[in-house]
Amino acid sequence: MNAKQYQPEGWRIGTPENRAALQNSSTLMDACRDGRILEGRAVVCDSGHNLVVDLGCMKGIIPREEGALGVREGAVRDIAILSRVNRPVCFVVTGFGKDAFGKPVATLSRRAAQERCVEQFLSRLVPGDVIDARVTHLEPFGAFADVGCGVVALLPIDAISVSRINHPGERFTVGMDLRAAVKSTANHRITLTHKELLGTWEENAAQFSAGETVAGIVRSVESYGIFVELAPNLAGLAEVKPGVSPGQQASVYIKNILPARMKMKLVIIDSFDYEYTPAPPRYFFTGDHLDEFVYSPPGAERQVVTRFSPPEG
Repeated sequence: MNAKQYQPEGWRIGTPENRAALQNSSTLMDACRDGRILEGRAVVCDSGHNLVVDLGCMKGIIPREEGALGVREGAVRDIAILSRVNRPVCFVVTGFGKDAFGKPVATLSRRAAQERCVEQFLSRLVPGDVIDARVTHLEPFGAFADVGCGVVALLPIDAISVSRINHPGERFTVGMDLRAAVKSTANHRITLTHKELLGTWEENAAQFSAGETVAGIVRSVESYGIFVELAPNLAGLAEVKPGVSPGQQASVYIKNILPARMKMKLVIIDSFDYEYTPAPPRYFFTGDHLDEFVYSPPGAERQVVTRFSPPEG
């Protein structure tokens, strides 16, 4: 299984290999003969929902039914095609012809590239495999991400980080590249999880020391205290302070770090409103597969473990 062949759309468009294939009609014909997956930028979606792709050396056309897996069968709406305008699209070249003005035009299929991606890459994934993804859109319940050739998987909001958030936009922006673990492949749908790559409680807590004053984000305000996120996989409880509201930035003093109870005791020095753009994630795990993830420290009163199930079927 060569995952490098089936990366999210946009990853290959600027590569030397892709540029060389689009150099002229001869190199494009070679790519057609070899069945290579290429990328170009979709510039127009016409009234028939056919995508026009700029190939540099000539124009390419992706017929509507070749625009995405499921469009032909009616399982996928045409918005999956329209939304690709001004974005990179993957495809294989299926033939050549001429337009109404006698200019050469290539016939392309994005669906064929996606079918190959599913057959040779995505269908072979098992829970715990860690793959590349690119965020395509955000919903209150989670983030959708391209996991190869425009095929999309769901990353539920509760799997994004240990520290709870109200919306995926607090972590990601559309177009952001990330790594994620396969949580499930049930019913031929890939569900992702992300928090297991962001470090254990110990790994995150090791970045801080008692007596420091550090930056944080207020996540919730309760009657007994205020939860402040210090890192995506680490939050602490601060004493009640008037005028503090969720979403604010905060300066917090670290009173104590208690590994056995997985607790950070904090004092809010100041809090304020501030608009920020999510930064790319920092990953503690950089491998290609996880069997389990133990978030809690050894000997902690409460054990928090993710165990990845064996493949379905």
